[in-house]
Amino acid sequence: MKALKIVGIVVLLYVGLVVGFESLLGYFQPSGDTTLVITTFDPDGTSQPRVVSQIDSDGQLYVAANHWPRAWYQRALENPNVRVAIGGQTRDHVAVPVTGVEHERVAAARPLGPIFRVLTGFPPRYFLRLDPREAGRDQLTE
Repeated sequence: MKALKIVGIVVLLYVGLVVGFESLLGYFQPSGDTTLVITTFDPDGTSQPRVVSQIDSDGQLYVAANHWPRAWYQRALENPNVRVAIGGQTRDHVAVPVTGVEHERVAAARPLGPIFRVLTGFPPRYFLRLDPREAGRDQLTE
């Protein structure tokens, strides 16, 4: 019984660590050379910006849902018309879910380290390819 309590305490501490780490990432929204802001839209048109890391692979732009909190990813699946801001430029894109061989290629292009995986609680990883909107329909602001 004592061993079961110890295991329970360790599990609770680990869950607390993951929740704390994910909360701090969400609060501080880290940024750098590979970050972009993806804006997704609720059904009522309300915009929801989120800082994510960009992945460039074979001339395509991708973003990854690497964390348990992924409401932005679900919104992009429901309404794939998203807005992407990189380096002061904002453009409209279409978010396309990535599967199969393309998923494996992108995952290999940007692997996650073991410490990151532990700190985030080993969430499944999903990718979106960001295809620019058709010429003439692309809105650019500086």
